[in-house]
Order: sequence, then structure tokens, then C-alpha cells
Amino acid sequence: MFQKILVANRGEIALRVICACKELGISTVAVYSEADRNSLHVRFADEAVCIGPARSSESYLNIPQVISAAEITNVDAIHPGYGFLSENANFAKVCEASEITFIGPTPEIIEIMGEKDRARREIRAAGLPTVPGSDGIVEGEEQLAKEAARIGYPLILKAVAGGGGRGMRVVRRQEELLVAYQSARSEAQTAFGSPDVYAEKFLEHPRHIEFQVLGDQYGKVIHLGERECSIQRRHQKLVEESPSPAMDAKRRRDLGAKVVRALEKLHYTNAGTVEFLMDEDGSLYFIEMNTRIQVEHPVTELVTGVDLIKAQIRIAAGERLEDATGEFHFSGHAIECRVNAEDPETFTPCAGRVTTFQPPGGTGVRVDSAAYGGAVIPPYYDSMIAKLIVKGRDRGEAIGRMRRALEMFVIEGIKTSVPLHRKIFADPQFAAGQFDTHFIERLLGTNGK
Repeated sequence: MFQKILVANRGEIALRVICACKELGISTVAVYSEADRNSLHVRFADEAVCIGPARSSESYLNIPQVISAAEITNVDAIHPGYGFLSENANFAKVCEASEITFIGPTPEIIEIMGEKDRARREIRAAGLPTVPGSDGIVEGEEQLAKEAARIGYPLILKAVAGGGGRGMRVVRRQEELLVAYQSARSEAQTAFGSPDVYAEKFLEHPRHIEFQVLGDQYGKVIHLGERECSIQRRHQKLVEESPSPAMDAKRRRDLGAKVVRALEKLHYTNAGTVEFLMDEDGSLYFIEMNTRIQVEHPVTELVTGVDLIKAQIRIAAGERLEDATGEFHFSGHAIECRVNAEDPETFTPCAGRVTTFQPPGGTGVRVDSAAYGGAVIPPYYDSMIAKLIVKGRDRGEAIGRMRRALEMFVIEGIKTSVPLHRKIFADPQFAAGQFDTHFIERLLGTNGK
């Protein structure tokens, strides 16, 4: 087992990794920007190293600075959390070259899954269904016209290196095609340094469902069930739950087996998430794979009893899956709300000082956060400040528990998304499990604005 791990992240996920390490008896090193000097992950780590100014490009994304911090503190491994460098294949390679274990998949698999067109080909070859679309990058307007005629409308253009909804354009009519193509390429170039896009059939009213997987270094892969992530705004998830109200036992068993077989063919190791869209007739199509731990991993932890962060660490240290996870079974229903520091009406980020932070408690309630009364939320990073997670015997009890917990969550000094979450959980369609990825637009009457 590792003696010391550096956590190359900040906020609640850095604190979450530190907690797992403490329980495993592993020393921790926090890295932090100047803006995060008073953060809880700095306070609770055994050692802490400042790696630069507030801007991510000069601190949390600065590979030489992170590696330097790892070397001067003599760590065995680096846990990247999510975001920042977690899906950076070059960072994983640098860790490897520096004889530091990267707690995640191999650089090769990160590269494959990071190129969405290549990932689609690999996954399709491994036996999973994909949304009908172009076979790779769309090279020029002539090929675009041919692909559009073959796929049919509506279609969607997606940045190959994309994420978070950037570099994406929905095209409903032929006359919109060229403008959308040029716009998507321009945004992709600005956001990701590559203008490459591919095309696929646009599903009008899909649900977003993902499978949590773990793979060890000995060729074994398992899945830990699915999560429903359809409640989102501009492709950013707001609520996640497990299991999905749209999945039955047979569909879960059949698709889960296909996911496991596909990833065993790819020799996948460590944690990952295979993401699907479900259309209105119940068909599921692969869209992408995230080669890291997810923000929403706690809902899987609550319904399986598996500590996914500990499992990541144990697998990276060479343990077999059965030892990393222990025996587990699925029980109950879990839901997570991402609490963001933003105006719930305009969605404008709201940085500033938290004057009061009183999280709810009680049976079946968990709060993952690095916020506290007096903490300053800086404007430089993602706006999520807490994750409120509940578990019930069934979905009905979990919803009732979440409603109660949201009422008792007191955050003052800044605006947060808690009022929006209360509105979501008061909606009868949500309670009935009758929703898709456009739920928030209909709830707010915004058409995505």
C-alpha cells in the first residue's frame, strides 16, 4: 500500500480523497493556489504546498508545479480527483516517467476515450451500441452534407475534444447546417485547441444514464449499477440518482454485462463511467466515457456500500477487485443535489464570503463539502460548493428525505441553487420519474436560456 499520496485537486473532492487516505492510514499532501490558502483540504492534509496564483492555468493545471510538489514531498502516488488534470493523458504519462503512480486508468485508455470519435469506434467494436453518426471527424463541407443526408435531421455536431456542452450545435434543417458547422468548429478551437467535430443523430427527448465501473490490473472489470443524470442545465448535471427510475432489472443486467465485456476487451483499469442516452422507446446508446471518478459517485456508494475512492487507491496499489471493494449488494435508493454558488434565477456565479453554513443531518443524509462559515468562495473555479446526498428504502422515501434536507440546509452570505432544487423536488413529474434532459427548461420555461 502507498505511504503518501498527493491530491492534485481542491474543494470537496480533495477533502473526500484526504478522508479516504486517513482511513487507510496513508499520509496526504495537499496542493493549493494562493486563493485557496485557507481551504479545508489544506487544513486537514498532513502537508500542503502552494503551487501558484489563483488562476487554474498557473496552479491546478500547471503540471510542472504539481510534479515538483510531489517530488519535494516524496509521495508514492497522485490522486487527480475530477476535473483539472484527471483526464489529461500527458499528466498521467509524466507521473509514470517520474515513477509516481497515477491513481486512474492508463495514459493510453485516457487518450482513446478523450477523443470522442475514436472512443465511439472502440466502444462499437467492443460490442456497445452508439448513436448513429459519422464515422470519425467530419472533414469539410462536402463530407458534412453527405453525412447529414445519411443521418437525417435533427442532428448534432459535437467537438471531438469537447465536454460541458461546448462545441455542440443542434441542426434541425439543411439551411442551418453550414452556419452551425462553422460555429461549432470555432467554439471547439477556442475551448479545446482543436476545431474537429463529428456528427450524430440528435435524440429529441433522451434520458442520460451512466454505469459506474471498476477494473483491476488483472483483467477483471465490474459495474456497480447505473445512475440517472437527466436533470441538467446546458449539459451540466444538477441532480443524480441511483438506480434510474427508467431502468428495470433485465435491462440493467443485460446492458451492465455488455459494459463489462467491452471494458475487459479494452483492458480498462481503475474507476470510470460509461455514459448513455436512452431514447423514448428505451433504446440505449453510448455517448462517451469519463476515465475518472465522477462528481456523483456518492449515490453509488450509498446504494452499494463500496467506498469508491478507497477502491481506486487499492486498485492502483495492485490489489484485486474483490479485495478493493469487498462483498457488496444493491439496496435502497440514493439521490444527490449539486449545490452551486450561483443565483438560482439567473444562474450567475456568486462568489463571496459564506457567513453561515449549516448543513442538514439525520438518518440517511450525507453532505460532501469544503465550505464553512467564514469561507470565501473564489470566482476562479467551478461554482459547486456542496453535494447533498440522501438514501431511502425506496425512491419515494429518498425524495421525501431530500425535501426535508433541502429545507434544513442554511447557507447565508451568498446565493445558492438550493431554491431551485426545492422547486425540482416539489414537481410532480419529477416525483413520478417522468422526465428527460429537457426537464429544467420546461420547469423554468426558459428553452435552455
